[in-house]
Amino acid sequence: MPMSEDTRSQYERVLAGDWYEGDAEIAALTRAAQGRAERFAELARGDDEAAALEALRDLLGSVGEGGWIRPPLYVDFGRHTHIGARTFVNFGLVLLDVAPIRIGEDCQIGPNVQLLTPIHPVEPEPRRAKLESAEPITIGDNVWLGGGVIVCPGVTIGDNTVVGAGAVVTKDLPANVVAVGNPARVIKEI
Repeated sequence: MPMSEDTRSQYERVLAGDWYEGDAEIAALTRAAQGRAERFAELARGDDEAAALEALRDLLGSVGEGGWIRPPLYVDFGRHTHIGARTFVNFGLVLLDVAPIRIGEDCQIGPNVQLLTPIHPVEPEPRRAKLESAEPITIGDNVWLGGGVIVCPGVTIGDNTVVGAGAVVTKDLPANVVAVGNPARVIKEI
C-alpha cells in the first residue's frame, strides 16, 4: 500500500482502483455530488418531472429511458453510477460509488438499499492512515433487491435474481436465483 513514489493525484488513484487518501480535490467532488443530489431531491418534490429527471441525469453517470429514483439519494461521486432503462429505485438509496456501480435494466430496488464499493484496510496502521480503495458493483437486468439489502464491494448479481429484504451480499450471486440472509445465500433457483 505504499504511495510515496506515486505522483498521481488521489482522484487518479480512485479512478484506477488503487489505494488512496482523501484530499481537498476528493472532498470538493463529493460535496459537489451531494449538492447535485439535494437539487435533484428538491426538484423531484415539485411538479416539473422533466427538470427532476434532468437533475438526476446530471447527478449520475447515466440513467436509461424510464429509469427513476425516489429521493432521498446519497452518493459519493454520483457520476460513477449507471442505471439501466425502466429501473425503479425506492427511497433512501445509498450509492458509495467510489468504484463504478452498474445497475441493469428493469430492476426494482427497495427502500434503504446500500451499494458499497469502498474497501478499508484490515491492518491497523494503513487504516489509521485513512487509506481506502474500492471495487465495482454490477447488478444484472431484472434484479429485485428487497428493502434494506446491502451489497458489498466487488459483488456481481446475475440477471433475474431476487435478493430478500435485509440480506447482506458479500459474494457474487448467479442469475435466476433467490438469495436471503447474512451473508446472503441461495435458497432457490427460479
